[in-house]
Amino acid sequence: MKFENKIDLGIGIYTISDIASILHLKYFKVERLLNEYWDKRFSDELGKKYSWSIGKSKAVSFHTLVEFYIFFQLRESGVSTQQIIKAHSELSNMYETAFPFAVSQIIESIRCVGKRIVFELKSGDIVDLNATKQLNLKFIQEFAKKIVFDKNNLAEKFYPMGKKSSIVVNPHNQFGQPVIDKTNIFPETIYNLYKSKESKKFIAASYDLSLKQVDDAIAYCKPAA
Repeated sequence: MKFENKIDLGIGIYTISDIASILHLKYFKVERLLNEYWDKRFSDELGKKYSWSIGKSKAVSFHTLVEFYIFFQLRESGVSTQQIIKAHSELSNMYETAFPFAVSQIIESIRCVGKRIVFELKSGDIVDLNATKQLNLKFIQEFAKKIVFDKNNLAEKFYPMGKKSSIVVNPHNQFGQPVIDKTNIFPETIYNLYKSKESKKFIAASYDLSLKQVDDAIAYCKPAA
């Protein structure tokens, strides 16, 4: 299994701030989970880190970004880190990947039975977790709809506003930062022009974009503004 714990082409670079922004999570929660649980306890158990350092900042790859959201939701529902690590390890061995929470069959297999969280795999295997609160399964289901998976069923692209939007997170493009699909244009570039009172038609013509792409870029940036 290949771990992605150093800078490399095509895996993306996401700092704590990036993770919080792209996944719409609170910064302090991301920082705590990454430092205390993901890096320390996962690292102690697996003997490998899932992040690397850039100066004083930490960064992770695209697959860890996707996994982090599942991990976050499981923790929010009260599943212990020990149980998550155990499930992650079992699923990792079953699917021969370092990123089982970024595999389509695994994400889609999550079920709730009261306060039990169950991975009902097509193979017939069941991985069972106990939670202290009800998991909001809708969050995970909606999250999965925003992901494009490759031929190996591993997450390949993520559309943070949904697939009807042209804003995409693609680790092979611009180090994985959100861009307008099929371009290298950051949505912030468009939004800054819009804030400067440039017309949408002018912006679209200047960057060879459709009005929809301009609207998508503005819509993506507005919540974070």
